[in-house]
Amino acid sequence: MMVYVTLFSSAFLAATLLPASSEVLLITFINQGHPALALWLTATLGNTLGACANWVLGRYFSHYRERKWFPVKAVTLTKAERGFQRYGQWSLLFSWLPIVGDALTLMAGLLRVPFPIFVILTALGKGARYAVLIAITRQLLTF
Repeated sequence: MMVYVTLFSSAFLAATLLPASSEVLLITFINQGHPALALWLTATLGNTLGACANWVLGRYFSHYRERKWFPVKAVTLTKAERGFQRYGQWSLLFSWLPIVGDALTLMAGLLRVPFPIFVILTALGKGARYAVLIAITRQLLTF
């Protein structure tokens, strides 16, 4: 049970603005023989919920965007908004990318992407990434 709590926590933190990574743990647990499907579900759920935390931050933090202390300059924010709008909601399929993914999920909240669409696209992208990582790890274990 502790394996799944550890992986979930790591995946959750990795999806937030905090620097963290869950891939090493996932590979380690696969190498230890834990069920791949259970690990995939745990990592995908944790990572998706972490992205949801970013969406909430973006959604409700946007009320303060005109304040002096707001951490993102107006010019930078406008540029990021244009970029997100250019590629649209489908860009959330790439929310698994390091650094860029966190910005995408935060921007989705700022731009008020409907939450159900956000969750579906984000979970698909993150789930696909973990599935590929598991497949590669299992393939390498057979050598």
